[in-house]
Amino acid sequence: MNVKPDFSKHANQAATAPAFLSVWDMHAYYGESYIVQGISFNVHEGEILALLGRNGAGKTSTLRAIARLSDPEVKRGEIWLDHQPLHNMSSYQASQAGLGLVPEDRRIIAGLTVEENLKLAQIAPPIGWSLERVYDLFPRLRERRTQEGVTLSGGEQQMLAIARALCRDIKVLLLDEPYEGLAPVIVDEIEKTLRIIKEQGITTILVEQNAVRALQLADRAVILDTGGIVFDGTAAEVLENKELREEYLAI
Repeated sequence: MNVKPDFSKHANQAATAPAFLSVWDMHAYYGESYIVQGISFNVHEGEILALLGRNGAGKTSTLRAIARLSDPEVKRGEIWLDHQPLHNMSSYQASQAGLGLVPEDRRIIAGLTVEENLKLAQIAPPIGWSLERVYDLFPRLRERRTQEGVTLSGGEQQMLAIARALCRDIKVLLLDEPYEGLAPVIVDEIEKTLRIIKEQGITTILVEQNAVRALQLADRAVILDTGGIVFDGTAAEVLENKELREEYLAI
């Protein structure tokens, strides 16, 4: 008889540690579908956390719930950022509190140039991320500042979406499938940028189907399976554990 591996000793092991962002006992639904089933985890300041799992595990739903979007509907649980409760906030209020979500489709605004997309997002006056600082991080965007944002290549649009989030002077960057459809050389550029952002003290939660690349970048990993957490530990642990990778990530 085949016995399913038990990684439960890892699940939620960091849930009571001091944290910058904390998700506690979160339950979320799409209509009657129970998508996120009571998960708890912490993310520490300046950390990159890879949120992993197979398709349908609840990764994107978790990101959207943290960002306080209307779908999925969070029916129970708490979300805290830097000692502030987010669970009763709107998405706009959560953004003001320091959350920046870059969705999979990037949401570049048609009809606006690169610079207009950035200025529309920028708080006034900028505290930490002026346009010049953003352009220093993304020189390619400086070169294309007058070009319409939606005409950029896929990699450049991803850079613009991340840059636009930074213009909000965020504390936490939520990235949903940032490598989707990008050539490896462009993924290398995105990862280099994310490491620089980490050095600036920004916390990142990364949802990515390319689990190996995500794990090589991340400090820690949380693995979801059918809406629950099956692993919470270091990224190195996942890379070193073939049984865990095969069971929950198919790698």
